[in-house]
Amino acid sequence: MRRSTLAAMGAGLSLPGYRVESGGVSTMPPGRISHAKGPHTHPDPEIFLILSGTGKIHIDGEISDFAGGDVLIVEAGEDHHLEALSDVVTAWLHVEPA
Repeated sequence: MRRSTLAAMGAGLSLPGYRVESGGVSTMPPGRISHAKGPHTHPDPEIFLILSGTGKIHIDGEISDFAGGDVLIVEAGEDHHLEALSDVVTAWLHVEPA
């Protein structure tokens, strides 16, 4: 996983060689874990823009904190789940090779 912040992105977020395939906005109440049943991976990266709230991201069994303003880039093949500690709002983007 790669981590940055919206503020650090300056002119914008890009992953050379990829384009957005799909995306959306999700809300999670405290205590919710995304994709709680079994492994959850993708063949290409997924980007989470944490718009508000706090939580933990589980990547291949490792756990890290996140907060509003963070940008999380989950690499292809990484098993990932978000865990909300407060109300969390995320924009997520599935990308594919350009």
